[in-house]
Amino acid sequence: MVEKNKIILARDGVFPITRNAKGEPVSSLPNSGLCCPGTIQGEGKLNGIPSLFIRLAGCNLHCIWTNPDGSLSPCDTAYASYHIRQARSCTLEEICRLIGYNTGVIDHLVITGGEPLLQHKELTELCIRLKKIKKFHITLETNATLYAEELATQIDFFSLSPKLAGSIPPPPQNILHDKQRLSPETIQKFISHTRTHNKDFQLKFVYSQETDITEIKTLLSCLTDWKKEDVLLMPQGGNSRDVEANIQQTLRHCIENGWRYCDRLHLALFGSKEGV
Repeated sequence: MVEKNKIILARDGVFPITRNAKGEPVSSLPNSGLCCPGTIQGEGKLNGIPSLFIRLAGCNLHCIWTNPDGSLSPCDTAYASYHIRQARSCTLEEICRLIGYNTGVIDHLVITGGEPLLQHKELTELCIRLKKIKKFHITLETNATLYAEELATQIDFFSLSPKLAGSIPPPPQNILHDKQRLSPETIQKFISHTRTHNKDFQLKFVYSQETDITEIKTLLSCLTDWKKEDVLLMPQGGNSRDVEANIQQTLRHCIENGWRYCDRLHLALFGSKEGV
């Protein structure tokens, strides 16, 4: 259970940073290897924009993808999702101080996980406090199975990543994951909110197998108020080898359907490092 005015962060927490919550220089460079705080958004419509990330711990899904060669690829942030290690409870005040000491000219924040909506009450209050520090543009990255209107009002951009059948893990986690992984009604709530409040969103799908395309089209047929440019297809893979194995087919489906191709820029820039 999350304590009031506290958020459970994954082990990389607020990243990348060069100063701690007291404003003191940290003992080593961030994993980006850069001497400045911040990184760039590496996926989607906002690809390349300087940003700071806040990674929350905990997820309601258990993604494990099956590669074309039959091997398995766990979620690339399993340490923040279902194999949680070194998570810590952090006060909202401490998070705000970390952000304040490390933003510089950065005005984009990305809230990710895990699944951030599991802590929506505390996260809503955090966003309110952060926007008092600076008029941040806040992106929420979510699997779009949960929705909270009070949090949505604080978010500027919604990165919705519905999980397709290719993400279903082996037993025993497969049954619960499959039951919870898709919620067209919840996805529609996010889309409708953006259209009503003049915001933006993206539907970002991970491509791992041919049947994904049929499933995407079926889901899109249940949704309204989306455009082709809102749909992004990204090759599955937590490392360059697995991504390369899926690139050609991902590109083909993007071109044939008029969807956007979504790169994994962080892999090209930083490899599989955490906290970049």
